[in-house]
Amino acid sequence: MRFKDYLKDKVYAIILTFLSIGIIYLIFKAYRIETGIIFSGIIIFLICNVIIMLIDYFRKKRFYNEFLTNIEELDKAYLVLETLEYPEFYEGKLLYQSLYEINKSYFENVNKINNSRKAFKEYVEMWIHDVKIPLASLTLTINNHQNEINPKIKSQIKRLEDYVDQVLYYVRSENAEKDYLIKKIDLGSIIKNIGIKNMDDLLENHIEFVVEKINIDVLSDAKWLEFILGQIINNAIKYKRNIKNSYIKITAKEDKTKVVLTIEDNGIGIKDTDIKQVFDKSFTGENGRTRSKSTGMGLYIAKNMCEKLGHKITLESIVNKYTRVSITFAKNDFYETLK
Repeated sequence: MRFKDYLKDKVYAIILTFLSIGIIYLIFKAYRIETGIIFSGIIIFLICNVIIMLIDYFRKKRFYNEFLTNIEELDKAYLVLETLEYPEFYEGKLLYQSLYEINKSYFENVNKINNSRKAFKEYVEMWIHDVKIPLASLTLTINNHQNEINPKIKSQIKRLEDYVDQVLYYVRSENAEKDYLIKKIDLGSIIKNIGIKNMDDLLENHIEFVVEKINIDVLSDAKWLEFILGQIINNAIKYKRNIKNSYIKITAKEDKTKVVLTIEDNGIGIKDTDIKQVFDKSFTGENGRTRSKSTGMGLYIAKNMCEKLGHKITLESIVNKYTRVSITFAKNDFYETLK
């Protein structure tokens, strides 16, 4: 709060003060009061007004400067009221009380929205679990009558299961910290589970599933990591090229500080203009529009969860040559000490 701005705000009060001085001077002159006495009275009057104005300025300046500074420094500006002392001047009290009422209304509405979202998420999770039961039953029926049922039906049911899982993990990802447990897991067992789940799609699309040296322990959550890697494998299958030697190759490298897991395929690849956005929410890119109807959510959820789990995920690609996704797992000496 600058003094110049304060004076601009008080311009009418200042003009009125000088008009009052002029009127007082004329009245005193009319009563033939000595000029010295008149000027002494005017000076005292001016000094009193200046002191009052300075006191008012400095107490307002302290409050408003603190108010503006705290708003700039706080990540959540709506909590600024908690950082302020109750002001002594009337305008400050009005502002403080108004902010209190606004905050109260804001938090009440936020609570309503959060409760509504929580209820909706609970309903979605319940619905997904209910849907998975008939899907599992259909899969079992197909497996028992493989010679009688068109293989494409099984493929479509597998796609349904994948989309249902994607919705479930997306709903859970916002509060994933309540749904994961970091511990040592074997990358080999996770890759094995993913290979079994996608075996039919790999065979149908004539894709060789190559796994090299991945019996390495990493710190992660098995369920979430399996989902993340599953999304990457599904994309590799979905965007394969029509060539004879299609492959998905999985390798891992380990050093003293980290483990890097790499999933590489020789599919259609991704254009340079799309690579920077592949992890963005709902981004489908040219491949998603031309090759299949993509939701653009798989890699977004994978990126989001990697960050929450403390992993780093990167992607590089050259069109019609390869796509390479790498996930870096940091090693934790503190975990080793506590084990």
